[in-house]
Amino acid sequence: MLLAVPNFSEGRDTKRIEEIAGAFATGAALLDTHSDALHNRTVVTLSGAPGEIVTPLVNGAWSCINCIDMRKHDGAHPAIGALDVCPVVWLTEDDRDAAREAAEATAREIGSDLKVPVFLYGDLASQPSHRERAFFRAGGLVELHRRVNGGELRPDFGPKKVHDKAGATLVTARPPLAAFNVEMADADIDVAREIASRLRESGGGLNGVRAIGIDLGKGHMQVSTNVHDPGEVPLAAVVERIGELGEPLGARPQAGEVVGLIPERALEGWHDQVPLVGFDPAKHVIERRVRV
Repeated sequence: MLLAVPNFSEGRDTKRIEEIAGAFATGAALLDTHSDALHNRTVVTLSGAPGEIVTPLVNGAWSCINCIDMRKHDGAHPAIGALDVCPVVWLTEDDRDAAREAAEATAREIGSDLKVPVFLYGDLASQPSHRERAFFRAGGLVELHRRVNGGELRPDFGPKKVHDKAGATLVTARPPLAAFNVEMADADIDVAREIASRLRESGGGLNGVRAIGIDLGKGHMQVSTNVHDPGEVPLAAVVERIGELGEPLGARPQAGEVVGLIPERALEGWHDQVPLVGFDPAKHVIERRVRV
C-alpha cells in the first residue's frame, strides 16, 4: 500500500476543489481533503496499490490544469504550479522502491502527456541543490520562468519551458511526514518569520524541520512547518520550541493545525499543549486509516 499527497493551488472554490479531488480519487481511495482559503491550497491524501496509484495522480493533474490558472492565482502559501507538489509516500521500507517507481512514472506522464514541466526533489533530486522545494519556489513563477527560459534550470521531465497556465509540478517519493501549522498570539509577520527562520533545520533549529512565517490577515500570524521525521521530532517538540523562540519576542503559540494525515509517532508526548483545531485521531492518523 502506498499513499500520495498531492497539493494543488485552489482552496476557495468548493466546486473546483470537489472536481479536482474527485479526479484524484478515480482509481484510488480518497482518505482526506484539507482546504485552506487563505493559503489558497488544498491537500488531498490518497491510498492505492503500487501498480494502481499512477493513473489517479495523472487524472488529478489533468483536472488541475483544466481548473486552475496560475496567472490569476494568489494565496499566502508559496506555489509554482496548479498541481504544486505531488509526493508518493511509502509506509514501510519494503515499499520504498515501489514508491520511487510510482513517483517517477507519474512525473514522466505529467511531463510527456500533459506537457507540464516536472522537477524532482527530495530523495529523487537530480542534484543536491534540488532537494528542497524552496529552491524552485524562490522568486515565484516569474523567476521560475526566467531561470528555465535562460537555461539555468532544466526540468527532469516534460517541456523545457514553464506551462503558461499550469506552471510546473514538483514530484518526489518519501516516508510519511507531518504538515503542521501553528497560529501565534501577540506576533506580527516579522516575529513569525524570525521564529520560523530559527525553528527550521537550515537555521540551526530542529532536525528535518522546514518552516515559514505566514501572514493570515487580520492580525493573525502562522508558523507553517513540515516535519520530515516526526518520530525524531514529534509535534510536542515543535510547539515547545516555538514557545521558547517566541517568549523573548513576546509571542506564544495558541493553536495547532494538522494538514492531512500524520503517523502515530508524531503524537508522542502530546498533552494538549495547544488546541489542535479540527483534529480527529480516528480520521487523521495514518495507522488508524490504513493497514501498515
